[in-house]
Amino acid sequence: MYPKLFQIGPLPVYSYGLMLSIAFLVGNWLFGKELKRKGYDENTGFIITFLALIGGIVGAKLFYIIEDWNFGTGQALMTYFSKDILFSSSGLTFFGGLVLSILLIIIYCRAKKISVLETFDMMAPAAILGYGIARIGCHLAGDGDYGIIIPEGSFWSFIGMGYPNGTVPTARGVIVHPTPLYEAAASLLIFFYLWSKRTKFHVPGTLFFLYLILAGIERFLVEMIRVNPKVIFNLSQAQLISIVMIICGVFFFMRNKEKEKQFKTSPTINE
Repeated sequence: MYPKLFQIGPLPVYSYGLMLSIAFLVGNWLFGKELKRKGYDENTGFIITFLALIGGIVGAKLFYIIEDWNFGTGQALMTYFSKDILFSSSGLTFFGGLVLSILLIIIYCRAKKISVLETFDMMAPAAILGYGIARIGCHLAGDGDYGIIIPEGSFWSFIGMGYPNGTVPTARGVIVHPTPLYEAAASLLIFFYLWSKRTKFHVPGTLFFLYLILAGIERFLVEMIRVNPKVIFNLSQAQLISIVMIICGVFFFMRNKEKEKQFKTSPTINE
C-alpha cells in the first residue's frame, strides 16, 4: 500500500508511525477524560499511556520474534535482532504488546497505590479505539496483516483489495480480504459499546473484563480469514490466546456481575 505517506524535508512520514502516534494521542485524551471524571490526577494518565505505548511496541516486537522463530522461517534467533528488524514498523504482534503493557501498568499502579482494575476499566475504551486506529496504519503500511485470497467472481470480491505498493507478498491483481480494515471497523463498534457502558458498572474490573471478551472474540473471528500459521487444532496462536482472553473475561465478568447485583441491592448503598 503506502508505507511512506510523504516527506517533510529530509524526514519521511511513515503511515504506521503516523497512525500509531494518532492512536497514542487519542487514547491519552480519552484516558485523561476518564481520570478526571473519577477524580484522579490527569498527569498520571500520560505516564500510564506512555508505559502502555512502550510496552506495546517492545512486547509486540519480542512476541513476533518468538512467534516467527517457532512457526515461521526458522532462521537463527540472533538474526532477528538486527536493526532492520528491530526498528522496522513491521513484525508487531498485538498480544505480546498487550501482555507487556499490562505488566508495566500493574507495576506502576502498585508503586503509586492506584487501583489496578479501576485503571484498566478507565483504559479499556481508549485501548480498543487505539488498536483500531493502529490497524489502519497496518493496512496502509501493507505489512502482512492481510486476509485470504478472495476467488474471482465471489460475492465478497467487491470488498477485497490488492496491495500493489506494499510488502504483502501477493501478486499484482490478486484480491485479498483487508483484515486490518475489518478490525478497525470492529474496534470502533466495540469502543462505542464500552464507552456507553463505562458509567453503568460500579465494581472495578467489570468493564475491563468485558473488553477482554469482546477483543478476544473480534480477534478470534478475524483470524479465520487472516493468513497466519496454524499451531494446533487448526487454530492460530492468536486464536489460542483469544480463547484464553474470552474464558478469563467471561469468568471474571460473571463473578463481577454478581457483585454488581449486591452493590445495587445493598441497603447501605441505596440509603
